[in-house]
This record gives sequence, C-alpha cells and structure tokens, in this order.
Amino acid sequence: MAEEIGPRTHPEPSELGTKEYWDSAYVRELTNHTTSADDEGTIWFDDSCAEEKVLERLEAAADRGVLRKTPTHRQKDDVNDSGIRPSSRILDLGTGNGHMLFSLREEGWMGELIGVDYSQASVELAWRIYHTRKETWTVEEQDGACQNKASPAADDVNKETELTHPLQPIRFEKWDLLTEEPGAWLADGFDAVLDKGTFDAISLSAETDAEGRRICESYRDRVTPLVKTGRLLCITSCNWTEAELRNWFDTPESELKYFDRADYPRFVFGGMTGQSVCTVVFERCGPKGEDVKEHFSFVP
Repeated sequence: MAEEIGPRTHPEPSELGTKEYWDSAYVRELTNHTTSADDEGTIWFDDSCAEEKVLERLEAAADRGVLRKTPTHRQKDDVNDSGIRPSSRILDLGTGNGHMLFSLREEGWMGELIGVDYSQASVELAWRIYHTRKETWTVEEQDGACQNKASPAADDVNKETELTHPLQPIRFEKWDLLTEEPGAWLADGFDAVLDKGTFDAISLSAETDAEGRRICESYRDRVTPLVKTGRLLCITSCNWTEAELRNWFDTPESELKYFDRADYPRFVFGGMTGQSVCTVVFERCGPKGEDVKEHFSFVP
C-alpha cells in the first residue's frame, strides 16, 4: 500500500494546464518541422533521461514475462486464433511528437503502438515525424521485431511466427482522456499505458469536473479502464514525488497497486534528499484489489 502522506493537495494552476497552451505549442512545432524535418520539437524530461528510464522499466517487465516485445508460442492463455501470444499493445497518453513510440519501435517492441493527444496539432506533428522517420529507418529498424537483435525473447519466435505476425502499426489519434470515450482503437485494452508529463499538465489545470473537483481528481478513474487487468500504468512526473503519486493511485479503493519504480540521480538540500523527476509503475489488479499476477516474481 502507498505510504500515507496526508490529504492530497493541488498545485497552483498554470498555463501549462490549458489546452490553448498546448495547441499553440504544437502548432509552432508543426510549423518548425515543416520548415526543417530535422526539427522534431521538444522531448519532455530529456535532460533527466526519463525516456530511457521508462524503456528500462518496460524491458525489466518483459524480462519477467509481464510484457512481450515479440510474439511467443502458445503457453496457457491470452492467445489469438493462430496459437501465438501477441506482442504487447502500448498506449502513449499525451503523445506530443510521438517520440516515445518511435523509441519503443527502434528498441524492438513489435506490438501495436498507439499515441493519443487532445491537441490536433500534436497528432498531425506525430504523424509527419513518423512518415519522415520511416523513410530513413533501416530495414532492421522497420522490420526490427522479426530481426529483434535487442530482445532476449527473440529465440522464442520461429519463422512461422515471423511470417504470420508482422510488425504491428504505429498510429496516432486525437482524444481527450477526461471528456471523450475511447474509440475502436481501445479494443480489449493495453498491456502498458505510458504517461510522461500528462498527469502533470492535467494537475495544473484550473478546470473542475461535474462534482466541483479539480479535473486531476478524475484522472485515475478515467485511465484505469485503459489498462488490461494484470498489466501496467507507467507515470513520469516532475510535479509529484514518488510518495505523492502512490498516494494518488495506490489507495484502498483503487485497482492500481504499486509495482515498480525507476532510479534517478538524487540530490540533498537542507538535509532533505530528493530528485527532480520520478517514474512509478502501477499494476492494475482485479476490481476488489486482488492480485492477479500470472508470472510476476517482482516483490516491491
């Protein structure tokens, strides 16, 4: 259970919590990319290597059998008609320029990768960068899931698997987590949902929901159904500490339970130890909080 740190507080609202700010930012980045294809815009938390930290935690989950970079032979369940356990489906929530998904593909994640954002300009930017990158990717990168030299599970994928399970697509959709229902892209949910700064931005919004609460109070209930039972939500934040994130998401009434964390450089100031960014991974358990792990050997 998460450490109790008292009632949750909210940060002061900021323009970073407004849709107008992000629309303007991505229109500007879209214009810049149109002028120069090498200009792909901002990679959030790049100075903290947060993207690399997220990739490390996903790799660790794959090593433990929680996620799958590539298809594997049938074992017990979760199979499609061809008798192959499919690669993990991953959702990037608040995708921005789509860089997180491009990194996943280049690291050999073969499954369907979907990025959503409530800014239309973000979605257009991500699509343009994707098409530009595809033209420059090597055969190994475009077809990396079949080659997949970086994946320890590659030996489990035989020739039949490669032929019947080609690389799944990357795609982007305009979608507002808090106000719209998911489209057909949701299917039966995702094996991993990634949030790199989206909860931060929502927390900085002054908007309130129908109950008069700040809209960040609705985030957990809206994001949980996107995650398959027994699978993962990964949140990276510079506004909240690890203990605060656990207090937001790992509560007695929540289906989300603490699973893992990333290590970042720490600093000491005024006798207190802290870090500027944190990444916390939660597992979605059953509706009553029961543990539904199939292969999980990790003990927090």
